Amino acid sequence: MHWRRGRVTAVVREWPGAREVTARLDEPLPRVGDAAGDPGARDGALEVRATALVDLVGAPEVGDEVLLSVSALARGLGTGGSAGVVAVPSRLPSDPPPAPGHLVKARYTPLQAMVLGVDEQESPAHEVLADADDLGGLPVVVADLHSALPAVLAGWRAARADAGLAPGRCVYVMTDGGALPAALSRAAAGLRGAGWLDAVVTTGQAFGGDAEAVTLHTGLLAARHVLGADLVVVAQGPGNLGTGTRWGFSGVACGEAVNAVATLGGRPVASLRVSGADERERHRGVSHHSLTAYGRVALASAEVVVPLLPGPLGARVREQAAALGARHRLVEVDVAGLEPALADSPVRLSTMGRGLAADAAPFLAAAAAGRWAASGG
Repeated sequence: MHWRRGRVTAVVREWPGAREVTARLDEPLPRVGDAAGDPGARDGALEVRATALVDLVGAPEVGDEVLLSVSALARGLGTGGSAGVVAVPSRLPSDPPPAPGHLVKARYTPLQAMVLGVDEQESPAHEVLADADDLGGLPVVVADLHSALPAVLAGWRAARADAGLAPGRCVYVMTDGGALPAALSRAAAGLRGAGWLDAVVTTGQAFGGDAEAVTLHTGLLAARHVLGADLVVVAQGPGNLGTGTRWGFSGVACGEAVNAVATLGGRPVASLRVSGADERERHRGVSHHSLTAYGRVALASAEVVVPLLPGPLGARVREQAAALGARHRLVEVDVAGLEPALADSPVRLSTMGRGLAADAAPFLAAAAAGRWAASGG
């Protein structure tokens, strides 16, 4: 862990549960690992951006001294590439009022959070969930990257509108493969504010949702039986962990999510991770992440949505996805008309640093999954 003290120089922006500030460090930022030899690295930087989870550490103001974790910056990471405010020593937040709940998340870390689990005995929903065991065919779109969330919703909403239907209630079930605090998702906050998303459920070690669940299974059941979802999107929080190996990536959980949805009697709809611009061969067309998660980890059958993209990329995607046909039902979905729906997203579309104009394929693939989920299969 790399630590620095800093002094807040400006409040940059804030959204529910988080505040981003700039801080001047007491000593220069280190550069370690791969970043140490990067000629573009800001060696010796003295001013950085930092994010505070205000429910945990309070809301830093200009002039406050802050304790910062700067390891992500020191290593030059894109994922999580900002400093974290660990404490505002001169102005600690007040103790929270007495409240039920003994479910601890981010367990045994210095910033572990104690929350009321939707499924624990003190919860008003406990009685509902105690014997809940069935999703009743609820459509659940499973996606690898957090960036798929707004695109899935865009496709769902467009298809529902075409059918003369209201969007219904849409719930995001966030797994703990990426960021643990739900507050770090500006996308979820923006989608909530625009009325595109009705609730967030945080599962496993993730925390900060409208409902907190111990496992993905109880998170899914809470979405159905407590929050009344018409659609659920399952994806990790912001960020993504990968090692360039077949099995060492956080998206492997997509296969486990398919198994959970099927076990609970839901309708698993698998969204493929697709790219037409990624320079890495293993992610061009259908990512090896999707082929591994759905082809090897998912033991239950899902509806795998194959977007009918134009040109050589579309042909490549169809050819690669064919390998999943032995276990899953492949459904080809037209993407015509989805770009305008994506352009209407109330939040910025970005994946791996690329927007809709630079690489439309990942967003069209996710939107196609939303469109198919709305079709009823």
